[in-house]
Amino acid sequence: MINSKDFFIALDLLEKEKKIDKEFFIAALESALTSAYKKNFGEAKSATVKLNPEKNTIKVLAYKTVVDEVEDPDKEISLQDAKQIKSSYKVGDMVSEEVTPKSFGRIAAQTARQVVMQKLREAERDNISMELSSKSDNLTTAIVRRMDIKNVYVELSGMDTEGVMMPNDQIPGETFSVGDRIKVCIKKVRETNYGSQVQVTRTNVSFVKRLFELEVPEIENGDIEIKNIVREPGVRTKIAVFSKDKNVDPVGVCVGSHGTRINSILNELKVEKVDIIPYSEDNFEYIASALSPAEVVSVEINEAEKSAKVVVPDNKLSLAIGKEGLNVRLAAKLTGWKIDVKSESKAEKDGKETLTEIDSSFDKESDLDLLSDIQEIE
Repeated sequence: MINSKDFFIALDLLEKEKKIDKEFFIAALESALTSAYKKNFGEAKSATVKLNPEKNTIKVLAYKTVVDEVEDPDKEISLQDAKQIKSSYKVGDMVSEEVTPKSFGRIAAQTARQVVMQKLREAERDNISMELSSKSDNLTTAIVRRMDIKNVYVELSGMDTEGVMMPNDQIPGETFSVGDRIKVCIKKVRETNYGSQVQVTRTNVSFVKRLFELEVPEIENGDIEIKNIVREPGVRTKIAVFSKDKNVDPVGVCVGSHGTRINSILNELKVEKVDIIPYSEDNFEYIASALSPAEVVSVEINEAEKSAKVVVPDNKLSLAIGKEGLNVRLAAKLTGWKIDVKSESKAEKDGKETLTEIDSSFDKESDLDLLSDIQEIE
């Protein structure tokens, strides 16, 4: 038996400081110390190490089966020898006795140190993973600590861990300097050969959503609802907002007095533009608004195909479509409708061509039949 009061006191301190149940360490230590004992004193031995925190002791217990004739001394004990330990033993019973070697103290101390450090790292890593997993998609402040050719490494506020922002998580065109304070969204925690790695991002939809929640208390408390957000990082975001209170202008609230709220968001997004769209149950209004900043002349919708034909002024066509079709594409994603945009002149021309096609489809014989029918009615 090894008396190690200081060792168990150390486990108590670890439990208090690291918030890790000492039973977590004890179970791991018993397994590791048992392996260490067998490695040093014989693999064939049927033995186990038991830690007793109440008595501050570490014991090695050997287990042997009671037999009439011993063939394996490491695993068997004769009935005669067993009865000397306890008179009630009979053949087939399992006998345990302490066999702690005097030299085991040094081996135990060395093994315990290694196991505790390993399990401490594992527990801290698991705790960090659990904490960060619960904060997935949450917005947090980070400080840029270093950069390599592709990645940006940040210190996460209030967390004793490092975050990494990979190229696809960086807003295109933005640059950083060591010491910059930035906002990031926690994306996920992944395991690497060097331990847990926290991936953070500035390019997902949640990043913009959390920025609005941070700057617009009415969204956080539920007075204003974000119906949908679509985004092309570094270029444009469209966000549809709604308020059940008809006296509340959700767009105006999000913009803020003199644009203070939206400007704070735009400062974080750098070059990215943001269109705040008033959500409407009226599909005509919603589709027209979604094409902001372009003006809309008319909207014709096909409910069955969930498609819409939108007419805009000639000088607003490029604005409605956007560079490489971005504006109309984001509007379609925001509303869930397929949108076809035409200029007024093109729509008028198409309309005239359609009328011409209809006129030419009537032959003279059909026209005479029609006139005859009309005369009969009269």
